[in-house]
Amino acid sequence: MSSVLMGQMMDRPLLISSLLLHAERFHGDTEIVSRTVEGPIHRYTWVEAARRARQAAKALERLGVRQGDRVATLAWNGYRHLELYYAISGTGAVMHTINPRLFPEQVAWIADHAEDQVLFFDITFAPLVDAVAAKCKTVKTWVALTDRAHLPEMKNVKPLSYEDLIGAEDDRYVWPEFDERAAACLCYTSGTTGNPKGVLYSHRSTLLHTFAVPLPDVMNLSARDVILPVVPMFHVNAWALTYVGAMIGAKLVFPGAALDGASICELFENEKVTFSAGVPTVWLGALQHLKQTGKKLSTVKRMVVGGSACPPALMEAFERDYGIKLIHAWGMTEMSPLGTVCTMKNRHLELSKEEQFKVELKQGRPPFGVDLKIVDEDGKELPRDGQTSGDLLVRGYWIVDQYYKGDKSPLQGGWFPTGDRGTLDSDGYLTITDRSKDVIKSGGEWIGSIDLENIAMAHPAVAMAAVIAAKHAKWDERPLLVVVKKPGAEVSRDEMLKFYEGKIAKWWTPDDVVFVDALPLGATGKVQKNKLRDEFGERLLTA
Repeated sequence: MSSVLMGQMMDRPLLISSLLLHAERFHGDTEIVSRTVEGPIHRYTWVEAARRARQAAKALERLGVRQGDRVATLAWNGYRHLELYYAISGTGAVMHTINPRLFPEQVAWIADHAEDQVLFFDITFAPLVDAVAAKCKTVKTWVALTDRAHLPEMKNVKPLSYEDLIGAEDDRYVWPEFDERAAACLCYTSGTTGNPKGVLYSHRSTLLHTFAVPLPDVMNLSARDVILPVVPMFHVNAWALTYVGAMIGAKLVFPGAALDGASICELFENEKVTFSAGVPTVWLGALQHLKQTGKKLSTVKRMVVGGSACPPALMEAFERDYGIKLIHAWGMTEMSPLGTVCTMKNRHLELSKEEQFKVELKQGRPPFGVDLKIVDEDGKELPRDGQTSGDLLVRGYWIVDQYYKGDKSPLQGGWFPTGDRGTLDSDGYLTITDRSKDVIKSGGEWIGSIDLENIAMAHPAVAMAAVIAAKHAKWDERPLLVVVKKPGAEVSRDEMLKFYEGKIAKWWTPDDVVFVDALPLGATGKVQKNKLRDEFGERLLTA
């Protein structure tokens, strides 16, 4: 019987604390800049961040937090939140970021479901904490992420001051070593129906995911970049950019609570930001600010856009008018979240600008570590021809196996069903055609809403647009276009419908147009189409 010859290399656990150790030792003087909720800009370095994270780790242990305990945060992107990213997971506890944009009932349900022991919160969320505290049955300690002078007056909670808490500790702390498969972070999905589901990342999965993000064919990041994560640290760990910053030694710039176009663009210029990432609604706001003020961005070259499909008109405007490339990415909470990023292959460089842009409209291709396939309703794999649409399944090194406290695995034959529909081409480029629940089935034929929305968004009078399935007496469902007009702009129903002529198959054209003041946005900036269906789903039957 033959035996396996084992390699003779060091077996070091992949732990989140190792990222901070690396940043402290080899990029210690690199700056971290934060716009604080108290007002002033805060500046320090990776050395100081590491020192304070060790103090926070000691404070957690003094509070009785042990390995595996869940510790929650309700916080914006800022330096104190960054310290907790490393302090909580570094001790062996589980960092649980809660999305403050959820309904208070959901926040309370999530904290209770996670059995959080300690909850750290930015002072802007003091009213939310006061409202949910009584329902958070396991939380023993509440800590406001501020100094004693800015402690909020609260009715139902007597918070500790974060600065007092960590200031009572020295920084003589050695990060413990433990199994790399131990839980590190807990994020809950922002599902529009039912209770959110918890996704429990391990140290190993988080490190592998972090290795992938800065690769040249992914986000192409290095120590020479200045990274501003607009994507919140409470949303899928800011797409790993807080970890990537430590791994590559990049300067990080945190925007705090000010996510409007003017505030973001001001930080871009003042801090010489080269790279950012966020959802399309953020970049729409930034574009409107730049157009209104006539300003330019001198250092930003690339911005990753995810969360929902980016309108082609937005991508064209940024590149044409400001020389900034918007790069499509796709992923999910269940995927840590990286799934695909749209970067070119060598042969694409020989294509015309128009043909290259067609590639850039895709959601992109997966890095090593993620595998994709599309299947039909019977689970049979479909061809990768760029045309055939099916249900998208994924598997890989940083993809969920089972939901936290879930009674059964969601996997289908070892693959995770994403709930998205899309196509794959022969190069592995993914194009999302719709969420499975949002696809429109008209007379037995499928109509994807994303293409219809992208065309509407290209109209000069349209600020935002969504397409939903509305019930129809003959065809079962037909597309209904919901439009938010730009301030001062005018466009009629007939003009909007005429705008589709020659751009799609005629039978795909929406049956009607509804004009609204605003679209309902969820906790992560996505349009809540379920609410639009509730309000307008019967419109074609009653028109």
